[in-house]
Amino acid sequence: MIKDQEKSLRKHLLELLEGGSAHAKFDDVIKNLPAQLRRAKPAQFPHSPWMLLEHMRLAQRDILEFSRNAKHVSPPWPSGYWPKTEGPPNAVAWNKSVEQFRRDLKAMQKLVANPKTDLFAPIPWGDGQTLLREALLLADHNAYHLGQMLDVRRMLGAWKT
Repeated sequence: MIKDQEKSLRKHLLELLEGGSAHAKFDDVIKNLPAQLRRAKPAQFPHSPWMLLEHMRLAQRDILEFSRNAKHVSPPWPSGYWPKTEGPPNAVAWNKSVEQFRRDLKAMQKLVANPKTDLFAPIPWGDGQTLLREALLLADHNAYHLGQMLDVRRMLGAWKT
């Protein structure tokens, strides 16, 4: 029975990381965002779509690397988790960020899906964190900022409800 529960937990974690159900999916949120709006900040809102994308990418990368690499050093908080500019320098930078986000999400999903990975074991170089905790943290962080990205798109008139 324990094996079935673990398999079910992994399945649920993978679904949560992917998005959907009660959360937006990454690809749905960024799809068809006009290039000229990637740097736009709505009135009374502190972030542009680029800032949110880069923040999500940087934070996700940090969580992933912490989860699998004992030599990983996290960036300084909070400056290392936000881009230096409000917009991407060009379309190539935007696309590169999107692709890196997707690759890192898949890498975390692969860690979670691996039945040899103990979801409950403390990460040896951490201070009590487990892969289960890191996967939940990542899913929560992504869901929060994807919700913000949706709101930004709505405020910029770039989201049809």
